[in-house]
Amino acid sequence: MPAKGAAEAPLYAALVAAEGTPTAALVDVARLGSPRIAVDGPRAVTLDASGLTALFGDARAIAHELRRLAADRGVRVRVAVASTRTAARLLAHARPGISVAEGEDVRQIVGALPIDLLPVAVASSAADGPAVAATEPDIVTLKRWGVQTLHDFAALPPAGIAARLGQEGAAWQRLARGEDLAPLVPSVPEERFEQAMELEWPIEGLEPLAFVLARLIDPLAEHLERRGRGAAVLHVRLHLVTREVYTRTLQLPTPIRDARTLRTLVQLDLESHPPTAGIDRVEVAVDPTPGRVLQHSLLTRPIPAPEQLSTLMARLGALMGEGRAGSPVLVDSWQPDACALQPFAPREMAHAQDSPLATVRADRDDWLASAQPRAAMAVRRFRRPVPARVKVEEGEPRLVLVDRRGVAAGHVTQCAGPWRTSGGWWQESSPLERRAGGASAPWDRDEWDVTFADGTTCLLFQDRLAQTWFIDAVLD
Repeated sequence: MPAKGAAEAPLYAALVAAEGTPTAALVDVARLGSPRIAVDGPRAVTLDASGLTALFGDARAIAHELRRLAADRGVRVRVAVASTRTAARLLAHARPGISVAEGEDVRQIVGALPIDLLPVAVASSAADGPAVAATEPDIVTLKRWGVQTLHDFAALPPAGIAARLGQEGAAWQRLARGEDLAPLVPSVPEERFEQAMELEWPIEGLEPLAFVLARLIDPLAEHLERRGRGAAVLHVRLHLVTREVYTRTLQLPTPIRDARTLRTLVQLDLESHPPTAGIDRVEVAVDPTPGRVLQHSLLTRPIPAPEQLSTLMARLGALMGEGRAGSPVLVDSWQPDACALQPFAPREMAHAQDSPLATVRADRDDWLASAQPRAAMAVRRFRRPVPARVKVEEGEPRLVLVDRRGVAAGHVTQCAGPWRTSGGWWQESSPLERRAGGASAPWDRDEWDVTFADGTTCLLFQDRLAQTWFIDAVLD
C-alpha cells in the first residue's frame, strides 16, 4: 500500500476476451472496474487501475477481481496488470490467465516475449493517437536480422533503427521496451437521448397524446440538463395501429432543453400535422448539441429568449400555415414585390468583433441622423393592384377610371414612361400563380408615372400578358 500523502504509481490493466465475445460485453466488464477505459480493438480493452489499490489491494489482487467480475457475467478473459499500458497489452495477448509486471521488472518481463507480438503492440497503440503509423513492422525482415524477442529488438542501436526503418522504427523500439507513446484517452460512451412508451390501448386524440409526450419529454429534458446538452433536432415517431410509423422532425433554431418548450413545440406541430390513425407506441429522441451559454450585457439591447421565440413561431406556423411565417428576404429578381421567407432568427445587436462602446456610438449616430428632417418621397403600394380602365392616345394613357372608392383617377395631365420589365418566361406556372403574382410566375409589364388633374401622382402599369391595366401605388 502506498504511504499516506505519497503519489500513487500509475497502474493499468488490459483485458483480452476469448473468441466470439462481443466487444460491448467486455467494455461493460471494464467499466465496472474503472470509468477510464480505452478500446484497443476487437475483444481488447485497457483501463486505468491506478485508483483500485485502495479497494482491492496490490496489482495481483486487482487482476483477480477483474477476472472474477468477468466470470460472473459469463465472459472469459486474460488479465494483465502493469505499470504501462503497452506492457499490460503485450502480456494479456501473450499469456493466459493473470500476468503482473511492475516497476523495474517491466522491461525484463516484456523483453522475454517473442518478436511476433510487436504488431499487436503497434495495432493497440494506434488507437491512442497518431503517434504510431498504421503500418505494421516486417517481422520476417527482423528475424533475418537475428531478432527473436522484444529484448533483441530493443537492444539494437536506436540510430541504426531510425536510419533503416525511419521514425516508425524508433517508435516500435520504444514499444518493444514496454513504453507508452501517448497518454490514455478514455473512450466516451455513446449516449442515446431518447424515450419510448408502449401503450396498452391505442389512443387517437391529441389530448391524451399530450400526457404521453409529457411523460417522455420531461425525463429527456432532465437528461439533457445533467449532461449540459441541448436539443438541436427533435424526432417524434408514432407507431400507428396500421403498422405504419408516423415521423415528425423539428429543426430547433437554438439548443433547447426546457421541457415545457419542447412539449409545446411538439403539440403545435402535431396539431398542424395530426396522425392518420390510432397510436400504440410513442418514441421521442433528440440530436444533442452543447448547451447554450448566455452572457448578458448592460450596453446592448436584450433580445427575447430563444425558447419564447421558438414557441411563438410554432404558434404562428400552426395558425397561418407552414412556411407562411418568418423573416422576409430579397430575391435576386427584377420582378416587382418579389420576396421570400426564411426562418426567423433575431440578429444580435452587436457583432462579436464590435466593442460595446462602438455599438453605443453607432446607436447614437443613428438617432442623431434620424432626428434631422429630410425630404423623401413615399410610395404607398396597394397589396393587390387596383384594376383600372385606361384610354390610350398616341401611345400614352390619357384617362384612367377605377371602381374602388378612395383611389384617385381621372384625366392624366402629365405622364412619364413606359418602363418595361419582364422575366420568368422560362418558368412553368399555373394560371392561378400568374394571377396571384407569385415569385415563380412570369411577368411582362409597362410602367407609367401619371399625374391626375387633382395633383395625385400614381404608378400605373399594363400587364402585357393579360392586356389589363392596374394602379400599383400612390406617390406622396
